[in-house]
Amino acid sequence: MITFPNAKINIGLNIVAKRTDGYHDIETLFFPVNLQDALEVTLKKPLDSGVIKKRLEVGNLLHLKTESRYPEIDSVDESSYELHLLGDAIEGNPAESLVVKAYKPLAEDFDIPPVVIHLYKHIPSGAGLGGGSSDAAQMIALLNKRFGLKMKNRCMERYAAQLGSDCAFFIRNKPAFATGRGEILTPVDLSLQNYFIVIVKPNIFVSTAEAYAGVTPAKPEVSLRDAIKRPVSEWKNLIVNDFEKSVFAKHPQLQQLKDKMYELGAEYASMSGSGSAIYGIFSKSVENVEQHFPNLFCRQRDLI
Repeated sequence: MITFPNAKINIGLNIVAKRTDGYHDIETLFFPVNLQDALEVTLKKPLDSGVIKKRLEVGNLLHLKTESRYPEIDSVDESSYELHLLGDAIEGNPAESLVVKAYKPLAEDFDIPPVVIHLYKHIPSGAGLGGGSSDAAQMIALLNKRFGLKMKNRCMERYAAQLGSDCAFFIRNKPAFATGRGEILTPVDLSLQNYFIVIVKPNIFVSTAEAYAGVTPAKPEVSLRDAIKRPVSEWKNLIVNDFEKSVFAKHPQLQQLKDKMYELGAEYASMSGSGSAIYGIFSKSVENVEQHFPNLFCRQRDLI
């Protein structure tokens, strides 16, 4: 069984308070984007590693590379699971990936048999696009469907919330305001149909701790809930990402990329999350957009 976990962007991100538990209270809007990984789960038995590539072609996933950036298919074989990674490299130990962390508690709670996990990474890591969180949430949903666990969305969200602040969002995968650490979700009626998004990811890593260290918590002058109701063309002067000021000061290239989005005609541009991906929302498609961002990860997609 195969699924295609998608990315998200943050539209606005306000750090409103620091909590006694060391976390911060935030206000942001999560919006799904059709930039996808591919995730397949099968019962643990011999499987041709080329199967997922063939199925990816059937899935019509755009911009997939057929070669892996790992020397071979990177494999981790534990007693209860086997993990194969393809595509763009993942930071850290593959055995500590979020799909594995999603699998283990479900395997224990529901006595799931040993599985083979194939994960093809296309959403860049360290980008603020939620790729790892999306993979984990869709792993939960995939196991729920594959093994008939009969979990409702709320139950799956509880498992997902243990893995990351934005992970639960990807269970329902619809636009939502996020508060608390990002795990308290309120559906929002927001359509960006007929708009396009350009996402650019430079080779810059911004740690979450680094991003938070440069922010003084405060409530925004204009409520995000109110600002989002205004036309997209007005968002530039109303909606902010509080991380940008300090992060851009340390990484000027990010400010340059945001400025470039506006030069190309973006209605609104921002860093997503704590970065380092920069996106622009456009009222029409940008022709030959990759030429404007040479040697960088750059993708254009329709919005919903």
